Amino acid sequence: MNGFAPNLGRVLRHYLKWIAVAAAIGAACGLASALFLRALELATSFRESHPPLLWLLPVGGLLVGWLYRRFGEHVESGSNLIIDEFHSPRRVVPLRMAPLVLAGTILTHLFGGSAGREGTAVQMGASLADQFTHLFKMRPSERRGLLMAGMSGGFASVFGVPFAGAIFGAEVLAAGQVQVWGLVECATAAFTANAVCLALGATHAHFPAVGADAAVTAPSALLALAAGAAFGSAARLFARLVEAVAAAAKRAIPNLPLRAMAGGALLALLYALAPPLQRYAGLGTDLIAAALSGAVPAYDWLGKTALTALTLGTGFKGGEVTPLLVVGATGGNALGAVLPLPRALLAALGFVAVFAGAANTPLACTAMAMELFGAPIGPLALLACLASFAVSGRRGIYGRQRRKGAKERRFVLARPKLDDAT
Repeated sequence: MNGFAPNLGRVLRHYLKWIAVAAAIGAACGLASALFLRALELATSFRESHPPLLWLLPVGGLLVGWLYRRFGEHVESGSNLIIDEFHSPRRVVPLRMAPLVLAGTILTHLFGGSAGREGTAVQMGASLADQFTHLFKMRPSERRGLLMAGMSGGFASVFGVPFAGAIFGAEVLAAGQVQVWGLVECATAAFTANAVCLALGATHAHFPAVGADAAVTAPSALLALAAGAAFGSAARLFARLVEAVAAAAKRAIPNLPLRAMAGGALLALLYALAPPLQRYAGLGTDLIAAALSGAVPAYDWLGKTALTALTLGTGFKGGEVTPLLVVGATGGNALGAVLPLPRALLAALGFVAVFAGAANTPLACTAMAMELFGAPIGPLALLACLASFAVSGRRGIYGRQRRKGAKERRFVLARPKLDDAT
């Protein structure tokens, strides 16, 4: 008993310290996301009111490529750099990652590239969080908590999903593992970031509560598993296609600005030759709304996959997650023609399950489903996300995620040692 009070005191001091630090990180993430979402809204609105901007995609690609060639030598790998720094901390993530990825993503959307926003928010959050290393004189091993909190804060605030954001930062770093030891930091940053972002006037998409149609029965559970397997295959295709396009483009045109310019030229040509492809420009959130409210063309998921792979693979910037949400929602809607579940429910399951398979984050995606579509969808969403996770393969959209053998769910309770590939 004599040692109980001192130990309790150390534990309390530890958590009070990290709650304060994570709250500060969350505030920075919320501010950055509010600025980013507003800029993205303006860029998208301007492009939609000025359609000829699509024909300037080569110029947009050249600008994005030049920015990263000139200023982004050490941050071009984006989210993969953050994951590497978590597992083997060596140097603080440069602060310039935040304005670079912000500018690159805005330019991509301004000219009509097919991309998302999650990667931008996560990279901004982690790079801002890592600056606290110097401010609070953190040890290299303690940086792991900062990076996790920054990723959680960025994800939560850009989508308005604090519960999913809290889990995302702890789950995304290693396929099949959850860094339970960092959940306090992740949750504090996620909820603070979301609150600050909302307080600054940011708005998020609202979706119908399709969970009301998600009664769990033996047939519906089996159908959710079958749909999840299909979603995992779509996630696998998406990740492989982005990877293949990036590798082929880099071999063909090693120079980044010229490679992105060529990618922009090809996108503009496709938009000119096949105007219906313009529906895949930008985020594609209108396609999600359509998939949740009625029938959409069965090929939409494939069109969004191909255009996103071309955009990101040739050097434009932006996240993969919103395109994955589009692919999942439209693909789930298409499955409604063959599976006896409501189209809106299948679209909602696909919305989260394709992302779960591509990012290896089934728990975060289940939480996301419950936050966006209502708590009753949780059991079926979990089944679909786990099936997608199992089918999608070991390699996802984050190439630097750590993997050990087969995908197995493990919970890491203690802070890993340095250079311990967990």
